[in-house]
Amino acid sequence: MVTSPTTVYYNSACPVCDAGICFQKKQMHGCAVEFVDVHTHPEVADQLGIDLELLRERLHVLDAAGHMQVGDRAFTTLWAQTRGQRWLARLAPPFYWLTGPLYRVLARLLYRWNRHRANW
Repeated sequence: MVTSPTTVYYNSACPVCDAGICFQKKQMHGCAVEFVDVHTHPEVADQLGIDLELLRERLHVLDAAGHMQVGDRAFTTLWAQTRGQRWLARLAPPFYWLTGPLYRVLARLLYRWNRHRANW
């Protein structure tokens, strides 16, 4: 079975998101992961069939199996592939009932803050 690399869709216009992705990129050096900045490549929203504003608001990861993971599950997908963070990927699923709603609230607040600051 041939698997495609993981693709991360993130928003570099958000300083918090950009810092997190810069950190994660360093952790994932040598991993089969492609990082796509939706701020500089907004056309990917149409290609994916995802609303651009939602793509800006939340982290999206297309996993090797072709499934789109969003928010807390996107992080889990990345952690599962990152040496030193795999334990987080094993720890997270039982807490999705908490991390999912918490992520959505924080992502919405961060999105609104960025819009208020006219980051895009």
